[in-house]
Amino acid sequence: MTNRYKISLIAPIYGVEPYIRQFAESALGQTYEDIQFVFVNDGTKDNSMAVLDALIEERFAHLRPRITIINKENGGLPSARKSGLEAAEGEYILFADSDDWLELDAVERVMALAERTDADILYFDLVKEYGGGKQSVKHERTYTAENRLRWIENMFNYRSFGYTVTKCFRRKLYTENRIVFPKLGMHEDICLMAQIIFYAQSIAQLPEPLYHYRKDNPAAMCSQKRSVRHIASSRNMMGVVEAFKDNLKGSPMEFVADGVVLRAGWHSMIHDCNLFEEFPWLAEAIKRAKVSVNYRTPLLFQLFVKAYNRLRR
Repeated sequence: MTNRYKISLIAPIYGVEPYIRQFAESALGQTYEDIQFVFVNDGTKDNSMAVLDALIEERFAHLRPRITIINKENGGLPSARKSGLEAAEGEYILFADSDDWLELDAVERVMALAERTDADILYFDLVKEYGGGKQSVKHERTYTAENRLRWIENMFNYRSFGYTVTKCFRRKLYTENRIVFPKLGMHEDICLMAQIIFYAQSIAQLPEPLYHYRKDNPAAMCSQKRSVRHIASSRNMMGVVEAFKDNLKGSPMEFVADGVVLRAGWHSMIHDCNLFEEFPWLAEAIKRAKVSVNYRTPLLFQLFVKAYNRLRR
């Protein structure tokens, strides 16, 4: 695998016309130089790409040799990220969402940590931006390669952040291992990063907020109905577990699979969405699953799922 750049910054673009200029200025204006910029036009119907191209022409024309633009039919966020990864030529990968923005020296600070530690994964904090000047800094726990399985468990149980945008990782973790991409745009970051983290041999933390995560975009997936988000989340997580279920031991999903299937059973019950038909192996998996107070789904609900699973057969 040849690395033409030290890092590739990948940004899917869809429906972000009001925000793309601020994002692109923060991305293209990075103080670190050895960057490949990969913009993935996921079939956006607005003028996001026109705004981006005008900005490049106006202020960043000198960067065009390092800018890769991919135009594809709309396939959703995971599909766009995957397309960006396939075009990436950097040793490291950093994702960003094109309705957010970065500190101008974010990449420089992350790459300085990479030079000091030679870590496979480098992670940092973020600022949630609520609009009107309201914001909050979100600090991540400290993890190392030795307790990376706890990190994975904590992400699936919402005790740590699954965000792709706060984790810079070596591209070979993707190219040299089996990585299953989720299909839908809800908790796809947890599904992807759990696998990347599993294969990492070294991890380093930069406890500084380098990324600004916009929470006031009404088109974002997190603003949709809870039932829609729950179902999409379970479908994504079940899809990854399904990919590893025949060889679960020693896989990225080994210690989270029980929590995932019990949560899927609960979502199937309360949202009238028959995940048991979509995943015919779900009933048997729930039968074998161990309940735990550590799962995202409350213990009482897990017991309801167990009882429902027995009654439905």
